[in-house]
Amino acid sequence: MNKFLWNHGLKMAMILSLQLLPVQISGKRPIVASPMEDRNNVIDNTLDSLNKVRYARPVAGSSRIGNNPVLFLVGNSTMRTGTLGNGNNGQWGWGSFFHEYFDEKRITVENHALGGTSSRTFYERLWPDVLSGIRKGDWVIIELGHNDNGPYDSGRARASIPGIGKDSLNVVIKETGEMKTVYSYGEYMRRFVNDVKSRGAYPILMSLTPRNAWVDSDSTVIERVSDTFGLWARQVARKSKVPFVDLNEISSEKFEFFGKEKVKTLFYLDRIHTSEFGAKENAASAAEGVKKLKNCALSSYMKCPSDDTGVVGVLKKDRPAIFVIGDSTVKNADEEDDGMWGWGTVLDEHIDTTRFYVENHAMPGRSARTFLDESRWDKVYKALKPGDIVLIQFGHNDAGPIDSGKERAELRGYGDESKVFKMKSSGRYKVVYTYGWYLRKFIMDAREKGALPVLISHTPRNKFDNGLIESNADSFGKWTRETAIHMDVPYIDLNAISGAKLQRLADYRGLRYVNEYFKNDHTHSSLKGAHLNAEGVAESLRSYRLIP
Repeated sequence: MNKFLWNHGLKMAMILSLQLLPVQISGKRPIVASPMEDRNNVIDNTLDSLNKVRYARPVAGSSRIGNNPVLFLVGNSTMRTGTLGNGNNGQWGWGSFFHEYFDEKRITVENHALGGTSSRTFYERLWPDVLSGIRKGDWVIIELGHNDNGPYDSGRARASIPGIGKDSLNVVIKETGEMKTVYSYGEYMRRFVNDVKSRGAYPILMSLTPRNAWVDSDSTVIERVSDTFGLWARQVARKSKVPFVDLNEISSEKFEFFGKEKVKTLFYLDRIHTSEFGAKENAASAAEGVKKLKNCALSSYMKCPSDDTGVVGVLKKDRPAIFVIGDSTVKNADEEDDGMWGWGTVLDEHIDTTRFYVENHAMPGRSARTFLDESRWDKVYKALKPGDIVLIQFGHNDAGPIDSGKERAELRGYGDESKVFKMKSSGRYKVVYTYGWYLRKFIMDAREKGALPVLISHTPRNKFDNGLIESNADSFGKWTRETAIHMDVPYIDLNAISGAKLQRLADYRGLRYVNEYFKNDHTHSSLKGAHLNAEGVAESLRSYRLIP
């Protein structure tokens, strides 16, 4: 038994508890390993919609510019989620973002993946169309295996024989009576590779994306597929002398560094399919893997990494930074003495700049959601270093319509709720979370880099009712405070701190004197108002003993 399993690339069969399955075919009784157990427990009916698929997927090679090469992506829902692959279910595959790493004037990327496909069903049903568009000099990345499980001859009938052996099995599909020959996972991968080579193109094999699955409830280690599909894909690549990228390992190491709470944000609805955030992480991992391949010319088509981290000033390594993110009340025109100012620009006048320096990355008109969606946070995140402080203040622009108008609001509250919206401006589907969810993401990311996040309620407005200044204690101020408590981070109630100072000014000198602290409207600060708010932030940081 052990000799048989070894000869068919199933050295790890005892770990997988594979049983032998006798099948009666024309009087003979060939014995092959039973199919892999479906560990995903996810119902994916994408493959059942082949009529829609023919219209939704690109025509192979249609993106080609002149005689430029095309990079074809072959995979399942972790590479391209859903029949349409447009995120309408809140899930995204990494293939949707992989093109961002390539110079598309020199090479185009076509995502031909389809959810629900295994190595077997993709090769049987979809591969001929893809292969027809492949030319000499093209590249093909193949990442399959998530769905190579279940029955050989019924239901989805998509399982391949485990391992890389040459064994095969003739089956009759119970529902249709159709005759099929089933091969091993390794044999399908070899056929992909050989077909690509026959066109004069270059195949690259990749292992699967990791699931949000940990070794056990207390573990900080992600489950790997290195004993099954990852191992088999690597073995086929080695014997076929083609490049192999261990995508599972690259992303798994990142996930373990992120920790369980942040990894939850990388998946949506289940533990297999990624959110937009997770898809982008996997795309980055895939690009990283391609760059590290030796003697692989595909990397020459990749974009050169930019040296611009997006930091406003020059990073100073001699002392920590105070990074500030927010809206126009934090950063505005900040030029003329009689203009509109944000408190983040004048914060350095209220702290000891020999001990810290300020990097103000706030942007007018942004909500917590749009600050993240526009990749403004990514630039700060990449620049963070241990010991830095991150001041986070949003709320002024986080109300209003979500999918129309300025399209910048979030769901109300600070919980885990989310909903998929179709944005009217672009027609693109977008998962929108609660206001507090975005704050938690900033916090988790900052902590991951060794920085200290601080939440700040949004500044008070020049609005009074019966002589009392308006408070935000029942909305964004409340949700900011609740998030701070939940995440155990310092909280500065700037709305209350500055509001109390403005209230005293109104009580003793009159409302018209409060106007000196605002410019043009009831929200934006004058230079005097910016200093008032900056002073409140600095005093609070000292009370928390975060700065001297």
